[in-house]
Amino acid sequence: MRKNETKPLTNVNAVDRHFVTSLQKGLDVLTCFGRQHSRLTLSEVARLTGMSPASARRSLLTLHQLGYLDSDGKRFWVQPRALLVAHAYLSSRPMPSLAQPLLDALSERTRESASLGQLQDDDAIIVARSTARRSLSTGLGIGSRLPAYCSALGRVLLAGMPAQDALARVRGMRRVALTPQTIHSVAQVVELVDRCRQDGFSTNDGELEIGVRSMAVPVRDRTGQVVAAISIAVRVERMGMGEFRDAFLPMLNRARDTLESRLFPD
Repeated sequence: MRKNETKPLTNVNAVDRHFVTSLQKGLDVLTCFGRQHSRLTLSEVARLTGMSPASARRSLLTLHQLGYLDSDGKRFWVQPRALLVAHAYLSSRPMPSLAQPLLDALSERTRESASLGQLQDDDAIIVARSTARRSLSTGLGIGSRLPAYCSALGRVLLAGMPAQDALARVRGMRRVALTPQTIHSVAQVVELVDRCRQDGFSTNDGELEIGVRSMAVPVRDRTGQVVAAISIAVRVERMGMGEFRDAFLPMLNRARDTLESRLFPD
Protein backbone atom coordinates (compact mmCIF):
# COMPACT_ATOMS: atom_id res chain seq x y z
CA MET A 1 0.00 0.00 0.00
CA ARG A 2 1.27 3.46 -0.87
CA LYS A 3 1.35 5.96 1.93
CA ASN A 4 3.53 8.88 0.90
CA GLU A 5 5.02 7.81 -2.40
CA THR A 6 4.95 10.28 -5.27
CA LYS A 7 5.42 10.29 -9.00
CA PRO A 8 6.73 12.86 -11.45
CA LEU A 9 4.07 15.16 -12.89
CA THR A 10 2.76 13.90 -16.24
CA ASN A 11 0.15 16.49 -17.25
CA VAL A 12 2.43 19.51 -17.58
CA ASN A 13 2.88 21.15 -20.96
CA ALA A 14 6.58 20.67 -21.58
CA VAL A 15 6.73 23.61 -24.02
CA ASP A 16 5.26 26.11 -21.55
CA ARG A 17 7.98 28.74 -21.26
CA HIS A 18 6.77 29.64 -17.76
CA PHE A 19 7.29 26.11 -16.43
CA VAL A 20 10.39 25.74 -14.22
CA THR A 21 11.64 22.17 -14.65
CA SER A 22 14.23 22.48 -11.90
CA LEU A 23 11.49 23.42 -9.41
CA GLN A 24 9.44 20.39 -10.46
CA LYS A 25 12.45 18.14 -9.93
CA GLY A 26 13.11 19.59 -6.49
CA LEU A 27 9.51 19.03 -5.42
CA ASP A 28 9.54 15.50 -6.85
CA VAL A 29 12.62 14.75 -4.76
CA LEU A 30 11.18 16.27 -1.59
CA THR A 31 7.92 14.33 -1.90
CA CYS A 32 9.45 10.96 -2.74
CA PHE A 33 10.30 10.48 0.94
CA GLY A 34 7.75 8.68 3.09
CA ARG A 35 7.07 5.98 5.65
CA GLN A 36 8.53 3.28 3.42
CA HIS A 37 11.31 5.53 2.13
CA SER A 38 12.49 7.47 5.15
CA ARG A 39 16.22 7.45 4.36
CA LEU A 40 17.26 7.34 0.72
CA THR A 41 20.47 7.16 -1.25
CA LEU A 42 21.07 9.13 -4.44
CA SER A 43 20.36 6.09 -6.62
CA GLU A 44 17.14 5.36 -4.74
CA VAL A 45 15.92 8.94 -5.19
CA ALA A 46 16.76 8.78 -8.90
CA ARG A 47 14.77 5.55 -9.25
CA LEU A 48 11.74 6.82 -7.32
CA THR A 49 11.54 10.11 -9.22
CA GLY A 50 12.56 8.88 -12.66
CA MET A 51 15.43 11.39 -12.80
CA SER A 52 18.98 10.92 -13.93
CA PRO A 53 21.45 10.52 -11.05
CA ALA A 54 22.99 13.88 -11.93
CA SER A 55 19.65 15.71 -11.72
CA ALA A 56 18.71 13.92 -8.50
CA ARG A 57 22.06 14.83 -6.98
CA ARG A 58 21.64 18.54 -7.76
CA SER A 59 18.15 18.58 -6.25
CA LEU A 60 19.26 16.67 -3.15
CA LEU A 61 22.20 18.96 -2.52
CA THR A 62 20.09 22.07 -3.02
CA LEU A 63 17.40 20.85 -0.62
CA HIS A 64 20.11 19.90 1.85
CA GLN A 65 21.68 23.35 1.66
CA LEU A 66 18.26 24.99 2.16
CA GLY A 67 17.57 22.89 5.26
CA TYR A 68 14.76 20.70 3.90
CA LEU A 69 16.94 17.58 3.96
CA ASP A 70 19.76 16.28 6.13
CA SER A 71 22.42 13.74 5.16
CA ASP A 72 25.20 11.58 6.54
CA GLY A 73 27.03 11.69 3.23
CA LYS A 74 25.33 8.60 1.84
CA ARG A 75 21.66 8.78 2.74
CA PHE A 76 19.28 11.72 2.91
CA TRP A 77 16.24 12.28 5.12
CA VAL A 78 13.62 14.99 5.60
CA GLN A 79 14.11 17.82 8.10
CA PRO A 80 11.32 19.64 10.05
CA ARG A 81 11.62 22.59 7.67
CA ALA A 82 9.67 20.53 5.12
CA LEU A 83 6.62 20.93 7.36
CA LEU A 84 6.43 24.54 6.20
CA VAL A 85 5.20 23.29 2.83
CA ALA A 86 2.40 21.17 4.34
CA HIS A 87 1.49 23.89 6.83
CA ALA A 88 1.06 26.38 4.01
CA TYR A 89 -1.72 24.21 2.58
CA LEU A 90 -3.36 23.25 5.88
CA SER A 91 -3.42 26.80 7.20
CA SER A 92 -4.52 28.53 4.00
CA ARG A 93 -7.32 26.25 2.80
CA PRO A 94 -10.67 26.10 4.64
CA MET A 95 -11.54 22.47 3.99
CA PRO A 96 -9.09 20.77 6.40
CA SER A 97 -9.83 23.13 9.30
CA LEU A 98 -13.60 22.95 8.81
CA ALA A 99 -13.53 19.17 8.44
CA GLN A 100 -11.34 18.43 11.47
CA PRO A 101 -13.93 19.00 14.24
CA LEU A 102 -16.50 17.02 12.26
CA LEU A 103 -14.08 14.12 11.84
CA ASP A 104 -13.21 14.31 15.54
CA ALA A 105 -16.91 14.12 16.48
CA LEU A 106 -17.53 11.26 14.04
CA SER A 107 -14.52 9.35 15.33
CA GLU A 108 -15.53 9.90 18.94
CA ARG A 109 -19.09 8.78 18.27
CA THR A 110 -18.12 5.62 16.37
CA ARG A 111 -14.80 4.89 18.14
CA GLU A 112 -13.26 4.44 14.69
CA SER A 113 -10.97 6.41 12.38
CA ALA A 114 -12.41 9.00 9.99
CA SER A 115 -10.66 10.72 7.10
CA LEU A 116 -11.16 13.40 4.47
CA GLY A 117 -9.49 12.81 1.11
CA GLN A 118 -9.06 14.44 -2.29
CA LEU A 119 -7.93 13.04 -5.62
CA GLN A 120 -4.22 13.48 -6.33
CA ASP A 121 -2.96 11.86 -9.53
CA ASP A 122 -4.01 8.20 -9.22
CA ASP A 123 -4.46 8.28 -5.45
CA ALA A 124 -6.72 9.63 -2.75
CA ILE A 125 -4.59 11.86 -0.51
CA ILE A 126 -5.70 12.36 3.08
CA VAL A 127 -6.01 16.06 3.98
CA ALA A 128 -7.67 15.67 7.41
CA ARG A 129 -7.96 12.71 9.78
CA SER A 130 -9.12 11.76 13.26
CA THR A 131 -8.26 8.52 14.99
CA ALA A 132 -10.08 7.30 18.08
CA ARG A 133 -8.30 3.98 17.92
CA ARG A 134 -6.04 2.59 15.21
CA SER A 135 -7.86 0.76 12.47
CA LEU A 136 -5.19 0.27 9.84
CA SER A 137 -2.26 -1.56 11.39
CA THR A 138 0.34 0.42 9.46
CA GLY A 139 -1.29 3.73 10.38
CA LEU A 140 -2.38 6.60 8.18
CA GLY A 141 -1.97 10.33 8.58
CA ILE A 142 -2.37 13.62 6.77
CA GLY A 143 -0.55 13.35 3.46
CA SER A 144 -0.91 9.56 3.24
CA ARG A 145 -1.97 8.30 -0.17
CA LEU A 146 -4.30 5.42 -0.97
CA PRO A 147 -4.66 3.90 -4.46
CA ALA A 148 -7.86 5.25 -5.96
CA TYR A 149 -8.80 2.01 -7.72
CA CYS A 150 -9.08 -0.06 -4.54
CA SER A 151 -9.92 2.39 -1.73
CA ALA A 152 -13.39 3.57 -0.75
CA LEU A 153 -12.17 7.17 -0.77
CA GLY A 154 -10.65 6.78 -4.22
CA ARG A 155 -13.68 5.14 -5.80
CA VAL A 156 -15.95 7.91 -4.52
CA LEU A 157 -13.60 10.51 -6.02
CA LEU A 158 -13.45 8.62 -9.32
CA ALA A 159 -17.25 8.41 -9.33
CA GLY A 160 -17.32 12.20 -9.22
CA MET A 161 -15.70 12.32 -12.66
CA PRO A 162 -17.57 11.89 -15.96
CA ALA A 163 -17.82 8.17 -16.71
CA GLN A 164 -15.48 8.25 -19.72
CA ASP A 165 -12.87 10.27 -17.81
CA ALA A 166 -13.04 7.82 -14.90
CA LEU A 167 -12.62 4.88 -17.29
CA ALA A 168 -9.57 6.49 -18.89
CA ARG A 169 -8.09 7.26 -15.47
CA VAL A 170 -8.56 3.68 -14.25
CA ARG A 171 -7.07 2.24 -17.43
CA GLY A 172 -3.98 4.38 -16.98
CA MET A 173 -3.39 3.37 -13.37
CA ARG A 174 -0.89 0.85 -12.13
CA ARG A 175 -3.27 -1.66 -10.54
CA VAL A 176 -1.96 -4.53 -8.42
CA ALA A 177 -3.50 -6.89 -5.88
CA LEU A 178 -2.46 -5.51 -2.50
CA THR A 179 -4.29 -8.36 -0.73
CA PRO A 180 -6.04 -11.52 -1.99
CA GLN A 181 -9.29 -9.51 -1.83
CA THR A 182 -8.16 -6.53 -3.92
CA ILE A 183 -10.36 -5.83 -6.92
CA HIS A 184 -8.05 -4.46 -9.60
CA SER A 185 -9.22 -5.37 -13.11
CA VAL A 186 -10.43 -2.40 -15.16
CA ALA A 187 -13.89 -3.87 -15.70
CA GLN A 188 -14.48 -4.65 -12.02
CA VAL A 189 -13.13 -1.33 -10.76
CA VAL A 190 -15.24 0.64 -13.25
CA GLU A 191 -18.30 -1.40 -12.26
CA LEU A 192 -17.76 -0.45 -8.61
CA VAL A 193 -17.20 3.20 -9.53
CA ASP A 194 -20.45 3.19 -11.55
CA ARG A 195 -22.28 1.61 -8.61
CA CYS A 196 -20.90 4.29 -6.30
CA ARG A 197 -22.13 6.96 -8.71
CA GLN A 198 -25.64 5.48 -8.40
CA ASP A 199 -25.64 4.62 -4.68
CA GLY A 200 -23.87 7.71 -3.38
CA PHE A 201 -21.28 5.78 -1.36
CA SER A 202 -18.55 3.19 -1.78
CA THR A 203 -17.17 0.39 0.39
CA ASN A 204 -13.94 -1.55 0.66
CA ASP A 205 -13.66 -4.95 2.30
CA GLY A 206 -10.07 -5.99 2.98
CA GLU A 207 -8.72 -4.72 -0.34
CA LEU A 208 -6.10 -2.41 1.20
CA GLU A 209 -5.48 -4.40 4.35
CA ILE A 210 -6.85 -7.77 5.41
CA GLY A 211 -9.27 -7.39 8.28
CA VAL A 212 -10.22 -3.75 7.62
CA ARG A 213 -13.45 -2.46 6.08
CA SER A 214 -14.06 1.13 5.00
CA MET A 215 -16.85 3.24 3.57
CA ALA A 216 -16.85 6.70 1.97
CA VAL A 217 -19.28 9.35 0.73
CA PRO A 218 -18.70 12.33 -1.58
CA VAL A 219 -18.45 15.99 -0.58
CA ARG A 220 -19.91 18.28 -3.26
CA ASP A 221 -19.78 22.00 -3.96
CA ARG A 222 -22.77 24.16 -4.87
CA THR A 223 -22.68 22.95 -8.48
CA GLY A 224 -22.74 19.29 -7.48
CA GLN A 225 -19.09 18.72 -8.34
CA VAL A 226 -17.30 16.22 -6.07
CA VAL A 227 -14.46 18.06 -4.33
CA ALA A 228 -13.55 15.53 -1.62
CA ALA A 229 -14.73 12.40 0.18
CA ILE A 230 -15.20 11.43 3.82
CA SER A 231 -14.51 7.88 4.97
CA ILE A 232 -14.64 5.72 8.06
CA ALA A 233 -12.87 2.41 8.71
CA VAL A 234 -13.61 -0.51 11.04
CA ARG A 235 -12.02 -3.86 11.77
CA VAL A 236 -13.98 -6.83 10.46
CA GLU A 237 -14.31 -8.49 13.86
CA ARG A 238 -16.32 -5.55 15.15
CA MET A 239 -19.19 -5.85 12.65
CA GLY A 240 -20.18 -7.32 9.31
CA MET A 241 -20.43 -5.21 6.17
CA GLY A 242 -24.22 -4.92 6.34
CA GLU A 243 -24.17 -3.82 9.96
CA PHE A 244 -21.30 -1.46 9.21
CA ARG A 245 -23.27 0.20 6.43
CA ASP A 246 -26.53 0.43 8.38
CA ALA A 247 -24.88 1.80 11.53
CA PHE A 248 -22.33 4.23 10.10
CA LEU A 249 -23.61 5.42 6.69
CA PRO A 250 -26.22 7.77 8.22
CA MET A 251 -23.58 9.32 10.50
CA LEU A 252 -21.17 9.63 7.59
CA ASN A 253 -23.83 11.38 5.52
CA ARG A 254 -24.66 13.80 8.35
CA ALA A 255 -20.99 14.73 8.77
CA ARG A 256 -20.75 15.25 5.01
CA ASP A 257 -23.89 17.41 4.93
CA THR A 258 -22.58 19.58 7.75
CA LEU A 259 -19.23 20.01 6.04
CA GLU A 260 -20.89 21.01 2.77
CA SER A 261 -23.06 23.59 4.54
CA ARG A 262 -19.99 25.12 6.19
CA LEU A 263 -17.82 25.06 3.09
CA PHE A 264 -20.50 26.37 0.76
CA PRO A 265 -23.05 28.38 2.79
CA ASP A 266 -26.11 29.73 0.97
